[in-house]
Amino acid sequence: MKKKIVPILAASILILIVAGIGIANHYIEKYTPTDARVDAEVYFGIEKADDLAVVLQDKLIEDKGMVMDGVAYIRYTTIKEYLNDRFYWDARENVMIYTTPTDIITVDVGSKDYYVSKDRNTEGYTILKIEDSEAYLAVEFVQKYTNIEYQTFLDPNRVLITHQWEDIQTVQVKRDDSIRTLGGIKSPIITDVKKGDVLTVLEDLDDWKGVITPDGYIGYIETRKLTAEKTQVMARVFNEPVYTNISKDYIINLTWHQVTYQEANDEVLSMIANAKGLTTLSPTWFSLIDNEGNISSLASSTYVNYAHRNGIEVWALIDNFNPDVSTFEVLSSASKREHLINQLISAAITYNLDGINIDFEDLDEATGEPFIQFLRELSIRCRKNNIVLSVDNPVPMPFTQHYNRKEQGIVVDYVIIMGYDEHYAGSEESGSVASLPFVIAGIENTLDEVPKEKIISGIPFYTRLWKETTIEDGSVVVTSEAIGMNYAESILALHEAERFWSEEASQYYAEFKADGDLYRIWLEEEDSIEEKVKLVKSYDLAGVASWKLGLEKESIWNVILKYVK
Repeated sequence: MKKKIVPILAASILILIVAGIGIANHYIEKYTPTDARVDAEVYFGIEKADDLAVVLQDKLIEDKGMVMDGVAYIRYTTIKEYLNDRFYWDARENVMIYTTPTDIITVDVGSKDYYVSKDRNTEGYTILKIEDSEAYLAVEFVQKYTNIEYQTFLDPNRVLITHQWEDIQTVQVKRDDSIRTLGGIKSPIITDVKKGDVLTVLEDLDDWKGVITPDGYIGYIETRKLTAEKTQVMARVFNEPVYTNISKDYIINLTWHQVTYQEANDEVLSMIANAKGLTTLSPTWFSLIDNEGNISSLASSTYVNYAHRNGIEVWALIDNFNPDVSTFEVLSSASKREHLINQLISAAITYNLDGINIDFEDLDEATGEPFIQFLRELSIRCRKNNIVLSVDNPVPMPFTQHYNRKEQGIVVDYVIIMGYDEHYAGSEESGSVASLPFVIAGIENTLDEVPKEKIISGIPFYTRLWKETTIEDGSVVVTSEAIGMNYAESILALHEAERFWSEEASQYYAEFKADGDLYRIWLEEEDSIEEKVKLVKSYDLAGVASWKLGLEKESIWNVILKYVK
């Protein structure tokens, strides 16, 4: 019996030992940190010798820069998106432009600059390089005009850029340890840290903290291995550019005067005879006429002199309505923009104009950036010559974001909302040209981007007479014509149409039938105009603008005068 028990006992002990070893190995495996490491070049996405990883604040971005001759360069597109959108790359003329409130800085490919610090390379560095048809700027040059700090590191190549100056949380490392890709001891190591190293906290996971090291590694470290958490105030001395603007000390009452031939200027005397409280005339004198940036002119010194004698300023308008002209072609060229600006400033000086009104409409997305650059450059010349610069804008919609009203509100003097064409020629259904909710939405959405003291609310002196024709298949064809206030009243009288006040639109509405067709109209008259002009007071705006002179009733000026005194 004893002989049988001994082998069984030995086997049992052996099984227990093996099981114990297995359990021990399981726990050792479970609680032993991995020493697997991520290759640094793989971590930073470095593929070529001159690649430069870019860490912006606390994010490793996908776009790569490059290192050449020891100088760190980042892509123009990266600069525009994250750091400073006032840099402008003209790919057609291979020139980089930066616009300040007073100057246009132009940089050609290969241009040199010098480090601010005297202990750096006295030979300077190349500012702009082209690689694979992309523009790259030296970070050192970007820093001259941007509130950033940067550090470059080698092996692998990377640049760490601080561009947000907010308070941060920092911690100290208690003892030598490692930063891992994720919060867990089985996550691979991306870099090591030493006792006393200071890390910036990005995320708190209780047992782990997401951190960034001073040299740009972003990962996780156990909370228990950290100490001395505190808030660090981030600050840097930088002189932000100051854009001075002309601001009138009165509420602006502007009306656009459509001038389509030279002799029409002579009509201004009779047209404004009853215009009470008018402060500003904007005659449609200038137009882009070709893709070289040339303009036509209907300007008149006599007109300006008459306006000035009556205490009225003249802000001459330039439009882009010629269908044979590409606004993009003109504005995307540095030399053509300069040519256009020179003509406008020369005309303003020659005719003693008080201002220039830019009415470039139907801009596609590609033209948005050149348009803003045009305004920046024009604003410098206007500022130097004491010329008011105003810009006409459609009511904000998602598809007009590229108009960049926020930047307009910085560089120009006045942003005018064209608070009409809610329904327009070509609309598929009849409707108001400018219902009150439409006008209010335009103001409020513009206020999100532009200071109230720079906003002028544009209102219509016209309405649309809508004609709805039912054709053989039962569908309705909608057409319309724009008409003035007095003509609208005469049409209603002719057809004995009764009007009704629409609370929704804050306008009178009328309809009638003639020759089998249905006609609809949302009127602009004293009551509807008053509701719109009241908004200038209630939102404390810079003024009101009206399209166009000659379509109004005489009594309208008394209504406007109540709110622009």
